[in-house]
Amino acid sequence: MAENRKPRELEDRLMAERPKQWAPAELLPEPDKEPGYRYRWIRVANLNVPDPRNLSAKLREHWEPVALDEQPKFRLLADPTSRYKDNIEIGGLLLCKTPQEFVDQRNAYFTKQTNAQTEAVDNNFMRQSDPKMPLFRENKSSTSFGKGT
Repeated sequence: MAENRKPRELEDRLMAERPKQWAPAELLPEPDKEPGYRYRWIRVANLNVPDPRNLSAKLREHWEPVALDEQPKFRLLADPTSRYKDNIEIGGLLLCKTPQEFVDQRNAYFTKQTNAQTEAVDNNFMRQSDPKMPLFRENKSSTSFGKGT
């Protein structure tokens, strides 16, 4: 019975893999991640009309353009007519990065803003509640164990 088995070295996992399927190309390829940084595509033009206001706002939020030397796989994809020659621009979007701690601080700021606004709306809504006709009625149920009759 052991004579019918193939040696493990002859087994090939490639035969067991599914055949590769065609998929459409990504419009914006994913950059190679550098530890401690977050990457984002930032609009610098819309329909070939420059958008310096958006880029300026993002630069003030500590986003910095990624140099073409940092991501060599983008060398062929970058727009040769771009105003940002040493950076990566594809279709009016510029690849930028920022330290992870700025992203965490930004998320915490907007979470705090959202919670404050939600609480203000809830307080304003509940202020209009009347005990005779409450907007929300808390249904309390209780379960008791003991002697049944």
